[in-house]
Amino acid sequence: MAYDIIVLGSGPGGYPAAIRASQLGFKVAIIEKESLGGVCLNWGCIPTKALLKSAQVYEYVKHSKTYGITADNIQHDFSGVIKRSRGVADKMSKGVQFLMKKNKIDVVMGFGKIKAKGQVEVTAADGSKKIVEGKHIIIATGGRAKQLPNLPIDGKKIVAYREAMVLPTQPKSMIVVGSGAIGVEFAYFYNSMGTKVTIVEFLPRIVPVEDEDISKELEKQYKKQGIDIMTNASVESVDISGTGVKAKVKTQNGEIILEADIVLSAVGVVSNIENIGLEELGIKTEKGRIVVDKYNQTSVLGIYAIGDCSPGQALAHVASKEGINTAEFIGYNEKKIQHLPEAMDYGNIPGCTYCSPEIASVGMTEKAAKEAGYELKIGKFPFMASGKASASGATEGFVKVIYDAKYGEFLGCHMIGSNVTEIIAEAVVARKLETTAHEILNAVHPHPTMSEALKEATAMAYGEAIDV
Repeated sequence: MAYDIIVLGSGPGGYPAAIRASQLGFKVAIIEKESLGGVCLNWGCIPTKALLKSAQVYEYVKHSKTYGITADNIQHDFSGVIKRSRGVADKMSKGVQFLMKKNKIDVVMGFGKIKAKGQVEVTAADGSKKIVEGKHIIIATGGRAKQLPNLPIDGKKIVAYREAMVLPTQPKSMIVVGSGAIGVEFAYFYNSMGTKVTIVEFLPRIVPVEDEDISKELEKQYKKQGIDIMTNASVESVDISGTGVKAKVKTQNGEIILEADIVLSAVGVVSNIENIGLEELGIKTEKGRIVVDKYNQTSVLGIYAIGDCSPGQALAHVASKEGINTAEFIGYNEKKIQHLPEAMDYGNIPGCTYCSPEIASVGMTEKAAKEAGYELKIGKFPFMASGKASASGATEGFVKVIYDAKYGEFLGCHMIGSNVTEIIAEAVVARKLETTAHEILNAVHPHPTMSEALKEATAMAYGEAIDV
């Protein structure tokens, strides 16, 4: 079986790489050990959003009286919520199957290991092996939940995101360890469903990669929703011998014992780079990731790495663009296209967290901008002052913009509120086009919308606010 390009992994990096390569006229094979679409479509981005939507609908119905609508005997069917989420994931995975057929990409099911340059050994579920040959190999093996030595995941009482998505029964109480995107999304979902949730975060604030103002606002909103939050705290050990879990938590004021039905470990992800042939071929790695250049070429010519197994941000949209860029780079070298792809700008990658209120951000935080030596103009527009937000009953949060005072450069944008993950794209495109505050202010934004908050925040930064 000989191909121009072999892709290891069919997640949001792998399958776009395969499709773009096929579009360029290459003969392509994609190797997948589990389900087409990878973690994102099957156990990550997509099914979690389905769970969160169910939680949001349940919240709407519970508070329907505030909209002048009466609903009685409001209940949720936990197993039905899980079933809907799995149905959405299955539909998306089938969609990738269709795309593979449409683009004439051969799917080889099994675990792929690079045996030599241009040669991958695939071990099928029944243990049988075969060799697939290809001139170029793209590694897109993704990542998995990180495990802490003192928090061993057993899949029952101590779970990771996969198990948290398909629990057979709803727990009465849950400890969420880690407050990144995965942790705070599941905290919102289970709290909304009626589970008593406690977040334990090692660092001084939750969602620690976000701007400090965002962290403060989310903590305020989560406490209002009834979620307990412990920062500067760490789970030292867990006792699962009883009916539930007893977690020994170290805090600044000493150790305490937290009891819950279940613990969700959400302390990050690690790359899937073991046993895929890296060491045998001398492919360089660093800090658990495969070392690549700006076109995702590894230290071995003809072998590339994209997505969570390479150094960029572990985000689906990053993996997708890296995959497309890699296919086009190969296409350029093979004279299929006449231009090199534009290298990724990792400083202009949007981050989105789909808790409620949602979080979206791009560019520098206020702290990072100050540390970089910029003199700043900062504007912060609260959704409380937005007519659309008031009409929608979603006044929580704000939009914060950060500009360089000297030239008006758009350094960063940070949002927390309803649907802000849909609004952040304006800031991403504006920064890509090197737009200044002047252009944002003079671009007429539609009213009433949530999205006009970005313009309003910019007006506040320059002392031109009308509605605040």
